[in-house]
Amino acid sequence: MTLVAEFELETMGDGADLSQNIERQIGNTPLLSFRRVTQRLPENIRVYAKAEWQNPGGSVKDRAAYGIIRSAEADGKLAPGKTIVDSTSGNTGIAYAMIAAAKDYRVKLFLPENVSPERVAILRAYDVDLVFTDPLEGSDGAMRAVQDLVTRAPDQYFYADQYNNPANWQAHYQGTGVEIWRQTAGAVTHFVAGLGTSGTLMGAGRRLKEYRSEIQIVSVEPDSPFHGLEGLKHMESAIRPGIYDPGLADQALSVRTEEAHAMALRLAREEGYLVGISSAAAMIGALRLAEHLAERAQPGIVVTLFPDNAYKYLSEAFWRT
Repeated sequence: MTLVAEFELETMGDGADLSQNIERQIGNTPLLSFRRVTQRLPENIRVYAKAEWQNPGGSVKDRAAYGIIRSAEADGKLAPGKTIVDSTSGNTGIAYAMIAAAKDYRVKLFLPENVSPERVAILRAYDVDLVFTDPLEGSDGAMRAVQDLVTRAPDQYFYADQYNNPANWQAHYQGTGVEIWRQTAGAVTHFVAGLGTSGTLMGAGRRLKEYRSEIQIVSVEPDSPFHGLEGLKHMESAIRPGIYDPGLADQALSVRTEEAHAMALRLAREEGYLVGISSAAAMIGALRLAEHLAERAQPGIVVTLFPDNAYKYLSEAFWRT
């Protein structure tokens, strides 16, 4: 007599398997609405945000990481025995680590030493090989360090190169932009996103422009080279990603770190959305845009994207104010 109970996976009426691997859980994130932070806006202006922390790795970077890995496997650039290597501020690295664990690849990451301890703890849980770089050089320093490694040992690694790999923006062209169009029933008038690798804005922006050229694409970035907006780049002073096209955005907005901290607190305490700092920066951009539309008595459907929630940033002091 066996002591192990036998069972069958639940299936739909046509016999389809309801089980899903990690990759199939990426994307199709919900669109969030707001009550209190948007209460001064007229009824014909709406603001929404994609809840990207609902991806299995907890951030929007799952989309790009999976696109990069899948493309490399298809091209033969990534195969068993090779190690995935890249620079990251944390979220893309976590996405690589999650997908690599499921696919049995090793991962080596270069990241600034001042990334949040929560991100480091997650990466260590995945048994990632971590190399810390000068925090004063930010993501650019990590990028230079990984490029030096790959130059010295090109056959040992698959360099994912998220800042220059077209599979990054293509993941958003094929997924994020399509989802926004569908979720708003084609009513979106403005899309707002922060600039890090720039993949989200480039990919989703291009797709939305193809649907309707009048849709306005708006970028958000820090207001200075020295800032506390993890994951975002001050493009004028940083190494520009190869996938970044400065001509795509119809408008560019800048945000101060202190503004983003204040907005993160507002979103948590007034809306119940505990989001990351780059998400708060994106919300500032979306609200500025919506308020400008209100001043001009123009209607609009403004959609932004919350790259992640706050769980990887709660060690920062501003949360305790």
